[in-house]
Amino acid sequence: MEKEASLSIRSATWRDLQELNHLEHVCFERDVWPLIDLLGVLTFPGMVRLKAELDGKMIGFIGGETRDHQRTGWIITLGVLQEYRRQGVAQALLRECEQQLSTKVVRLCVRISNEAAINLYKKMGYIQIEVWSQYYQGGEDALVLEKHIV
Repeated sequence: MEKEASLSIRSATWRDLQELNHLEHVCFERDVWPLIDLLGVLTFPGMVRLKAELDGKMIGFIGGETRDHQRTGWIITLGVLQEYRRQGVAQALLRECEQQLSTKVVRLCVRISNEAAINLYKKMGYIQIEVWSQYYQGGEDALVLEKHIV
């Protein structure tokens, strides 16, 4: 009998830097964060940093922060390895991050060309509130999406 793989969502730490760096390079070729920024997301106080693991391997990551002056949570990064997409991993990460941010409003930005991510966010209750012109590398616009948490 083959052992069934078990997905877990856990807090990430600085010890996950190497795996997060790999995930970042695989998921975001054009928008890879520098290593120092990845270390920051894994160590700065007040950040929500969650990893999705399957049999001890990081297959997804989400980072979020609360901007107190706005009383708004921001999803600052969300990535899932290609072979694990469309299996509910991003949804599980997003739900847990939203819960841990403990805000009534959560925002994020996404490349205007990233239809798969936009569809996921809309399915999860996000609506477009703004466009940031030429936000991304290469001059692509970002859609700013928002969700009101009930």
